Amino acid sequence: MEGKNYLTPGEIAETTIQTGMKKVKLTWVHQLLLGILAGAFIAFAAEGSNMAAFNLFAKPETYGLGKVLAGAIFGTGLMLVVLAGGELFTGNTLIVMGILDGKVKLQDMLKNWFFVYLGNFIGSLLIAHMMVQSGLMNSGANVLGGVTIKIASYKVGLTFIQAFYLGIMCNWLVCLAVWLAYGAKDMVGKIFGIFFPIWLFITSGFEHSIANMYYIPAGIMAKSNPAWAEASHLAGEKLSHLNWGTFIINNLIPVTLGNIVGGSLFVGGVYWFVYMKKNEKKEATKIVA
Repeated sequence: MEGKNYLTPGEIAETTIQTGMKKVKLTWVHQLLLGILAGAFIAFAAEGSNMAAFNLFAKPETYGLGKVLAGAIFGTGLMLVVLAGGELFTGNTLIVMGILDGKVKLQDMLKNWFFVYLGNFIGSLLIAHMMVQSGLMNSGANVLGGVTIKIASYKVGLTFIQAFYLGIMCNWLVCLAVWLAYGAKDMVGKIFGIFFPIWLFITSGFEHSIANMYYIPAGIMAKSNPAWAEASHLAGEKLSHLNWGTFIINNLIPVTLGNIVGGSLFVGGVYWFVYMKKNEKKEATKIVA
């Protein structure tokens, strides 16, 4: 179709591979700095969605509605990453397509993942620290602080398999959002391509490793404030279970592994196989002809 303002899935696959090749060629300093920005962007989306929906989260009968509202705001984070410029670990699981196509080396992808993941962590912690220090957690008579702690407590209470599967489903949708953004040729198209899959992932309650670098540290920091801890209505045992060890072991590790599977296998791997893998029989037929 002449003049179309979007790419076909096959064209998106090629674009994704080319983009991955550019990402691994960035210096480690640029990967780290762009990772810090992306971590901050996702953290801004997390705190903003919590601010919008904390009163709805606090009541069981409006919890689902709160997720819908939070999801409508959260997509801003990925929009900033893709459009303003940033390196996000979860989206970069699509670099695996370049490896499958023989255009990216495994060590280059792993190096990218390491520095981007580290940068995402730094950026997320920075926003979590500033939010706690800003006094905004006092919002709604300390309910925002209480809900922040409660969200973090829930996340560290997941079993390994629950966190793993929630991580898979999350990054399946996040990478589809990136995929659609690559397929749009204009700013508005990219925004809409990102908005709906991210809205769906947040509304569904899936687990995103980089978002959790804000959600859980913010809860850990917030629980030291007695007023916020009281507003969480959590027992002392639950509060003590919320710590840096449970954050890493119970959530960050399984969710990160799930995110890798969701993005690299269910999006990158499948689409590479369908659209980019060379059909040897077909190629041999062309040569004979």
